[in-house]
Amino acid sequence: MSDADLLAALLDAAWRGGLIALLAVLAGRLWRARRGSALATTGGWLAAGLVVQLVSSAPSFEARVPLLSQVPCIAVATANSVLFWAFAQALFDDDARLGPRHLLAWLAVVLLAALNCSWLARPGASAAEQVAHVVLRLMPLGFALAALQATLAHWRGDLVEPRRRLRLLVVAGGVLYTAAQLALRLAGDDGRLSTAAALVDLAGLALLIGLMLRGGAGLAAALPVVAEAPAAAPVDAPLAAEPSPQTDAADLQLAERLQQLMRDEGLTIAALAARLAVPEYRLRRAIHGQLGHRHFTAFVNSWRLRAASQALADPACREQSVLHIAMAAGFQSIGPFNRAFKAAQGLTPSEFRRQRLAET
Repeated sequence: MSDADLLAALLDAAWRGGLIALLAVLAGRLWRARRGSALATTGGWLAAGLVVQLVSSAPSFEARVPLLSQVPCIAVATANSVLFWAFAQALFDDDARLGPRHLLAWLAVVLLAALNCSWLARPGASAAEQVAHVVLRLMPLGFALAALQATLAHWRGDLVEPRRRLRLLVVAGGVLYTAAQLALRLAGDDGRLSTAAALVDLAGLALLIGLMLRGGAGLAAALPVVAEAPAAAPVDAPLAAEPSPQTDAADLQLAERLQQLMRDEGLTIAALAARLAVPEYRLRRAIHGQLGHRHFTAFVNSWRLRAASQALADPACREQSVLHIAMAAGFQSIGPFNRAFKAAQGLTPSEFRRQRLAET
């Protein structure tokens, strides 16, 4: 081995060891911040999968270990795209939960990747098998696009500013890294990375992990709040939530003004900001900081459900139909209103009305 090759091998090993340490730090930070959450769980499994990827993608490992012995590692590394998709969902959706579909998707990718490496990639494969081989190698790109969709979904309504910035990081970092790694693999001999391509791959992964660690504030803000089962909101409570202790006078005034516009149908944060003649970032800050909501849709539904609850409990509104009250509160149909109301109050609107009117 020449001095240049030895230096490259040492540099490669040092980078991989450092990245494994950073992944341990990232997984530990997520676990300490919110143990047991979907985000901490998917982050931990993704970190473990990336460790397998770092070890198995080393040029020395690929050169010395027989291909069939590499198949389990390659399959796990390929399935990291599934974990990244689940991680993006958990990162940007407070209600995200891990379910059978995530496990089934991961197992399917592991099995298909193992089949691809052990059978379809063999010498002498038919033309149809070669096409299937190329298609299966594109699986990570499909899940990268799914992660992109999860990242951009409801972006406009996200009220947590650090998490909004983190969405751009995931788009620019994670998705582009997946695509770049796939391109490097397709350009290599037999899908293997050259020494130079391996260093490029490591640099991309190091940048992504470093940005995620540096964005710790965004990760902390993105963690869903762990709460007990939702309790029914008191119908005599004010329609505005308690303001934050760190009250900004302008934001508090803005929060009071927006209460008057909440019954508009098809309300969006952009339309509401235009009606109030304020920038969207200020409106998001006011709703999140002063009223305590993390997403615009949750804020709107919470306000409308409380308004409907007050009307249903009011003897003066006894003659009004449930549909009329739902529409007056801003709901556009009875079905979504009934489901949202029962989830919040534990009773259907009719049951809630009978109970409250009987009490009065």
